[in-house]
Amino acid sequence: MNHLTKLRPFAALCCAATLGMASASSALAAEHTWQSVKEAGELRCGAAIATPYVMKNPRTNDYSGFFVEVCRDFAEHLGVEATFVDTNWDNLVAGVQSERWDLAMALNQTPERAKAVAFSEPVSNYEVSFLYNKENSKLPETVDGLEDIDNSNITVAVMSGTVQDKAVTANLENANIMRLPGMDETRLAVMSRRADVLADANDTNLLFQHANPEWAEIMTPNPPLARQGVAFGLNKSTPEADIQELNEFILSKKEAGEVEEMIDEAAKIAIEQME
Repeated sequence: MNHLTKLRPFAALCCAATLGMASASSALAAEHTWQSVKEAGELRCGAAIATPYVMKNPRTNDYSGFFVEVCRDFAEHLGVEATFVDTNWDNLVAGVQSERWDLAMALNQTPERAKAVAFSEPVSNYEVSFLYNKENSKLPETVDGLEDIDNSNITVAVMSGTVQDKAVTANLENANIMRLPGMDETRLAVMSRRADVLADANDTNLLFQHANPEWAEIMTPNPPLARQGVAFGLNKSTPEADIQELNEFILSKKEAGEVEEMIDEAAKIAIEQME
């Protein structure tokens, strides 16, 4: 038996021990999310565009929006920098599951998503509203409820893969649903009259109406449609203590009125970008 043969069992044991240590280290890191973030020096925030939650200036590529500001402030709380990772709504949950980012911003708290990710304390609340052109002859003079838009002559534009997409799919039996990849596309569809109605979050529709007061009207169903908290999504392996730290941070911001200020500022930026 030569020296290399004698060394092979020892080398195999060393390799197995090293792999075991690496696995244990990886598992430990997964159990201490904020500690891992501090070691990396950055808090990665998955950013799917949804005004006024998450916005991106096309000229500067700078992010804004009240979820962006909360993410920045929480990164500062942890002593790291916030970085924003471009994504879309179809991939936002998958990215936090695969640890491509640490926080998914502005996720509606749905039972389906709760199977895939953990949720923080809601930063704000959400419900679906419907924006339409008041001069559209296919609609009644006053749109009071879903029954006024749920007919085969009406096309409802909605952003694909969102809560509002699921809500209109479940609640509109006769209307045509035009699913589009982004907010800009849905708004353009209504402005160009390719679609008759825009289904979107109540606050984003309100901003759009303020930017187009000469023609835009809003109908908000009663009872509310798909009312949910809007929160950060985290990997399911995130320790409860880390989630609690984020929750306490969010609650402190809300109680101090800072989140409301962030929402107001985001609204101003959003309206400026629409003009």
